[in-house]
Amino acid sequence: MLPLPRTQQTFAHALLRSELRVPSAVAERGGPTRERRFAVYRNNVKASLVATLAAKFPVIQRLVGEDFFEATALVFVERHPPRSPVLAEYGADLPHFLGTFEPAADLPYLLDVARLEWARHEAFHAANAAASSIVSLAALAADDLGSVRLILHPAARVVASPWPIVSIWTTNTLDAEVRPIGPDAPGEIALITRPDQEVFLHLLPQGADRLVTALAEGTPLGEAAARVPDGFDLSTALALLFSAGAIAGLHGDPSA
Repeated sequence: MLPLPRTQQTFAHALLRSELRVPSAVAERGGPTRERRFAVYRNNVKASLVATLAAKFPVIQRLVGEDFFEATALVFVERHPPRSPVLAEYGADLPHFLGTFEPAADLPYLLDVARLEWARHEAFHAANAAASSIVSLAALAADDLGSVRLILHPAARVVASPWPIVSIWTTNTLDAEVRPIGPDAPGEIALITRPDQEVFLHLLPQGADRLVTALAEGTPLGEAAARVPDGFDLSTALALLFSAGAIAGLHGDPSA
C-alpha cells in the first residue's frame, strides 16, 4: 500500500484527469462499487470547478455560450488543476489558456476580456485602503509636482488591449440587449478600481497605461509623465485616476 501522502496525491490527480481510473489503493478496497462512486465524485469536483470559473468569468461565458464554456472549462480543469485549496485563487491561468486554445482561435479578444474579468476578481479581493483626493496633489507647489510619487490603491488594475474590451464587458453586463460592436472598433484601456466595497470599471485614454505602469513602479510623476505619447492630456488622466479611487496617497509630499 502506498504511504498516505502519496495516496492522497494520486487520488487528487486522478480526480481531474478523465483518462485515469480510481487509484488502485482505493479501488482494491471497494471494487466496482468504489469505481462508480469515484466517478460520481470526480464529476462533482469538476462541476464545482467549472461553476467557480463561470462565476469569475461571466462575460466570457456569455460570449461563447454555456455549452462551449463548460467544454472549455473542463479542458482547462484537466490541464490546469488547482494548486491551492483556496478557490478564490483558481482561474488566474484561464486568460492565457483561452489565448492558446485552438477551438477559440476565431475569438482573439477572449484573452483580454478574460484578463479584465480576472483583474476585477483581484480588485474585489485586494487589501482595503482609503482613496486620496486630487486636492492633495493640487495643494503641492509647482516645483514639487515632478518629484512626488503617486501611490496606487491596492485594488487598482489596468488592462490595455487592441480590442474594445471595456465596451464588450459593459454591453454584456449592463445593457438589457447586447449592443453590437463592429470589427473596426478601436482598442481600449480598462481601469479597475475598488475604492470602497464595490468594483468599478473605467475607460482610460490611450497612453494612460504607460502612465499607470510607471506610477506603479514608483516613478516620480514628472518622469512618469514623460512616458506618455505626444498630445496626451495628463491633467485629465490624473483627474480620472483620483476620481476613480485609483490613488491611495502621495509619497514625497513636503507638506505631509
